[in-house]
This record gives sequence, C-alpha cells and structure tokens, in this order.
Amino acid sequence: MIAPLRVSRGLGLGALLALAACVGPTRQGPTPRPAPTPPPARPQIAVPVPPAPTPANAVAAGLKPGPAFASLPTGQRPLSAALTAFRLSCPALVRRSDPSGLTRPADWQPACDASVSWPDTDAQAFFARYFETAQVGDGRLFATGYYEPEIAGSRVAAPGFAVPIYRNPGDIIEVDLGLWSQELKGRRVRGRIERNRLVPYYERGQIEDGVLAGRGLELAWAADPVELFFLEIQGSGRLRLPDGSVMRLGFDGQNGRDYVGIGRLMRDRGLLGPGETNMQGIMAWLRAHPDEGRAIMRENKSYVFFRELTGAGPIGAMGVAVTGGSSVAADPGFVPLGAPILLDADRPEASGLWIAQDTGGAIKGANRVDTFWGAGADARTIAGGMSARGQAWLLLPIGTLARLGSGNGAAPPRP
Repeated sequence: MIAPLRVSRGLGLGALLALAACVGPTRQGPTPRPAPTPPPARPQIAVPVPPAPTPANAVAAGLKPGPAFASLPTGQRPLSAALTAFRLSCPALVRRSDPSGLTRPADWQPACDASVSWPDTDAQAFFARYFETAQVGDGRLFATGYYEPEIAGSRVAAPGFAVPIYRNPGDIIEVDLGLWSQELKGRRVRGRIERNRLVPYYERGQIEDGVLAGRGLELAWAADPVELFFLEIQGSGRLRLPDGSVMRLGFDGQNGRDYVGIGRLMRDRGLLGPGETNMQGIMAWLRAHPDEGRAIMRENKSYVFFRELTGAGPIGAMGVAVTGGSSVAADPGFVPLGAPILLDADRPEASGLWIAQDTGGAIKGANRVDTFWGAGADARTIAGGMSARGQAWLLLPIGTLARLGSGNGAAPPRP
C-alpha cells in the first residue's frame, strides 16, 4: 500500500509530480486490519398488535352527555310519527331487561305514562321534556335501509314455484354462554344436537340442497331464489299469490350462522362496477350469472325461517309492528329496544328521530342502525340504496346519565 504524500504549501504542482515519480514504496507499518464486516442486520419482525377488544355493550363503549334535544336538528319528517311509534313500544319497553346496561324498566315509566295523552302536534316538547341525549362511544353513525319486499309465491308447490320457504324447524338449540363464563356474558350460539353433542346448525347450502325436506316445514314456495334471498335479508315480506291475494311473512328464527354481506364480497372481487354496489346492482349481477350467483349467495351461510303473519305488521324484535320512516333495527347491546335515537346523517332521508324496534343479524355495534322504509317501489328504492354516515344521539330517560355516573358502572367515554 502506497503511503500518501504530505502536500507542502511551498511546492508547486510540477515539483510535486516530479517528486512523486522518484519516490519508491515507503516503509509500511503493520498492515492495517480490514474493518470488521458488520453482522447482517437482524430482520425487523413486525409484532402483530392485537385489535382492541370490542365493547360488549353501551356501558363498556363509554357514554358522554349530548346537547339538549331542542338544540339538535330533527330532520324533515314530523316528530309525531316517532311519538306514535314510541307509544306502541311502551308496553314491552317497561317490562324488558336491557342488555345495554343503560336503563331499567321503571326508568321508562314516566315517559310512557305521559305519551298516552300527549298531543301529537307537540311531540317536540314531549321528547325535550322526558329525555336527555347521550353519545355512545364516538357517536359515528352508519345507517343502511331495509323494507318489506313483495315477491311472487304460492302456498303450495306448483310449476314456477319451486323454492321452499321454511318455517322454524324447532330443533335449534340456543345457548347463553354467559351461564358458563362471565367473560362470555351476552354471547349466544345456536346449534343442534348430534350424538349428544351441540354442533352448528345446517348452513344455507345444506338447507337449499334439501336437508330439511320431507319434514313438513315448507310454509310456502317462492318463484325466484334471488328475491327470496333478499327477503331473508329484510327479515319479513309479502308473497303475492297466484290469485292476487297476499300472504305476509315474518321472521321466525335464524340458523345461528354468521351473516356475510355478499355485496362486499362482490365489490372486493371486482364483480360490480361503479354505481352497482346497491341492492339493484347486486340482484342484476346474480341473475345475469346464475351459477356463480348461486355460489356467492351460499357464502352467506346464514338462513332465515319465517312464519305467516296476520294483523298489523311487519313485526319487529319487540313483538310490535314496525313503521316505515319511524322504526330502526339496532344492536340491543348498544341501544335499548324501544328507545328513541336521533340521526344527523349525510342522507336527508335518514336524518331525524327514529325508534329502535327491531334487530338484525348484520346490525352489530354502537351507532349502527338499519332504517325501515315500509313496502312498495319507493321503499325498495330508498332502502336498497341507503348508506348514510353522520352522528347518532341516543335518547335516554331524564336522570339516566346522572345515575350511571354516580357509581353504577358507566365507563368513561373513550378519547
């Protein structure tokens, strides 16, 4: 290795070059050791962060007081419709246990008593007098829509009516897991007994392939499997019979399998183009691709059973008739069934005061609601295209927040 020359300021460039030509190798000291090769960088292993546990109910999600009801926008629909729906819920409301952890049956009694004689024309004053608003969790709303569909059907199997509509088979076992563990409180599973063991109940594909056939469970017969699939999603509907009469169907149980929204599956797989992710677009694709469509529908293993309804309806989870434009389905762990809920949404149709009178297999968690629109072509159009976001305010009997905040278990709101 040639030692570097020290450059003196007194020598010119030419002298330096001449000198450099005459200089032989200089004596070297010990050969310097090469710098040690650094060890290869240890690969960075991403440690998965477990997701935050999902709150079990409204108390666990956290509450904070909302603005005075009178100061909030109440939408375009008259509040008298919400007052009528609230009255209808009261007989069940004052008897129901509340899995949300927010209210006791007696909390609702003053408002229910007053609603009997309160004039519909002054509904705004009623809700302002008897309720306080609360935000559950972050209050961020996601609202969809449902309606009461009408499809072609028959009471008996006949040419053109080959798709069975089943009543509840009666052998579904529901288990409250909270009886075994406090950590599982509020969770339930459904299944059937096989060889002295509880196993999952039959899924959609098995039922469509005839596992329930021959047991006399056929309530009626539909003409179109796609229409029946969406009637199941709505949870109730009407059959237009060959003689022009109507048979009304109501929810009578579910097989316990998880609901899977096929619209999201189809979107993620690129099967739906822009503007086709609503109900109308999904149905059009399923009909245009019958074999693939049948397979996709079976990916939703959930299956709904029906019963025939007479009288007012359709009937919601509270056992009372739901009303188009006034009733919503909600998760009873986060909204007491029968409670008013005020929505301030980016869709004006969804904004306003609603009464939680129903539930749904896909309606889970805080501030998640399914708005009910009644029956007919307009209801189908609105419900099929409904997807709204905004803010949700839960209305609770006056004094509820003070009681929960005084040592009865209300969790603080999340930051």
